[in-house]
Amino acid sequence: MSTSTSEESANPSPPAQPAAAAAAAAAWPRRRCHDVFWLLVFLLHLLVFGGAFAVCGLNRFGQADRFNIDRFTNLTAAPRVAGSPEPAPAPPPPSLAAEEITPTSELTESYWPYYGAAGAVGAVLAWAWLAAAAGRKDGGMVIMRAAVHSLTAYLAVVSVLCFWGKHFFWGVAFAVGAALHFLYVMSVLDRFPFTMLVLQKAVRMVWELPDVIRIAYAFVLVMLCWMALWSFGVSGIVAFHIPNGGQWWALLIFSVSLFWTGAVLSNTVHVIVSGMVFLVLIHGGQAAASMPPKPLLKSLQYAVTTSFGSICYGSLFTAAIRTMRWEIRGIRSKIGNNECLLCCVDFLFHIVETLVRFFNKYAYVQIAVNGQSFNRSARDAWELFQSTGIEALVAYDCSGAVLLMSTILGGLITGTCTGVWTYFKQSDKAIMVGSTSMLMGMIL
Repeated sequence: MSTSTSEESANPSPPAQPAAAAAAAAAWPRRRCHDVFWLLVFLLHLLVFGGAFAVCGLNRFGQADRFNIDRFTNLTAAPRVAGSPEPAPAPPPPSLAAEEITPTSELTESYWPYYGAAGAVGAVLAWAWLAAAAGRKDGGMVIMRAAVHSLTAYLAVVSVLCFWGKHFFWGVAFAVGAALHFLYVMSVLDRFPFTMLVLQKAVRMVWELPDVIRIAYAFVLVMLCWMALWSFGVSGIVAFHIPNGGQWWALLIFSVSLFWTGAVLSNTVHVIVSGMVFLVLIHGGQAAASMPPKPLLKSLQYAVTTSFGSICYGSLFTAAIRTMRWEIRGIRSKIGNNECLLCCVDFLFHIVETLVRFFNKYAYVQIAVNGQSFNRSARDAWELFQSTGIEALVAYDCSGAVLLMSTILGGLITGTCTGVWTYFKQSDKAIMVGSTSMLMGMIL
């Protein structure tokens, strides 16, 4: 008798199976894929750039100019008129004649360890930030204080180091960055108490969901795997002497690729966390009886399948537009009675506000909840803010800017560690390696 009962419970009757399936479908409605074009563009970008990274790295891995690419960089040689005698080879510059250039100084493995160190430092800092936020309920306060009070001083220190190393352009750039950051902080200082409350509330919500913290740790590892290939290609570019600033242009293109990839992974985590937090809030807790089964895995599935095209699309533009909006708001609040300057800033402000309507960070929450396209999600989120009256609170909040400061600080620490090490080994490549390492640290 007990055996038949257990068999019945293990194998529900046929009418019960459709009911269970209907309940699961109601909990997780079927979603359509959106922004498929941008998904294909992103995947094609990964394929093309992944191949480029491999070729650039292998070209000088263990052997200088393995694929004979050097012949494409000799663009400055003067053309020879037909019938004229061949010009005599030019003597080497004194600096090269005085120094013996060994083949190993031109290889990928000469620079790859620097980027390995950058990845290690960036990952440690990323996990330290996560531990600070997830390990204690006042993690928002720790993050804000560290970022706000340390960034200006650290930018000034990096500027001094650049001047000491006779890199005057970078010294001026970091000095200007320190001044702009200080002015921005002064212009929004009165908003920091409210920002503190927002950060503390967000940290408490995530603190109660340790599974989403584990997702963030896992995505740091995924980013490190892609960075291993990226740094392999960049090391080949740094070892590859391209005239007329070609190295910097190649590094710029590779850096844009890394930024987009990092933004996609970061916003994927954002969508997963937003979906999980929404379910917990709407059902009244993670242990509620109405909570759908395996909510984290389902949020992850939606983020990397039906919603991934929308994430790729938004990641191209959101960060730049959001940063411009913060800067213009800070400047606009401190202009005073200068009507000409106020008119110019207002013109820029309205342009950025129009862009924000279609490209904003809050779209990712709508994507997580409703599975809509990116532009529609951004528009719906902004109209929701305007119709409910919380647009003023959103504008007053600086938590996104504060978290950006922590991102920049992490990148600066990573770039400084790697750049100083490179300076004592190969001083002429210190800025090149340090700046790309800073980008790695920021993304991690």
